[in-house]
Amino acid sequence: MGRHKAMENVDPGFFEAKLSAAKIHFERALDCKHTEFDDLYPYMIEHPQFFWYKRYVAWSELLTIVKLSEELGLEWKGQFTDKQADYISKRVMSSRVLDEWYETNDTKEHVGNAE
Repeated sequence: MGRHKAMENVDPGFFEAKLSAAKIHFERALDCKHTEFDDLYPYMIEHPQFFWYKRYVAWSELLTIVKLSEELGLEWKGQFTDKQADYISKRVMSSRVLDEWYETNDTKEHVGNAE
């Protein structure tokens, strides 16, 4: 009953926006682009571990938003490819996640639209 009552006050659009922002944050961290994290810890940029930690923080944020979405019964997988959703469901940020997140190697778009 508590879960149903909580759902009355939930705006699915709010969670969709937060999920989209978390996905963008993770992808920017993956691509070593500027994120809010850089502004919070500007002195860390020169440390070799910074980019790994930055990715870890972004991944954790993404997992947190997904977990909240699941607990509220909201769909989250629509913003991700099947493979990305599988990585998120497994919750472990491995080198495979980092290397294969974008799935560009076998896609038609990567090869071109030549039929």
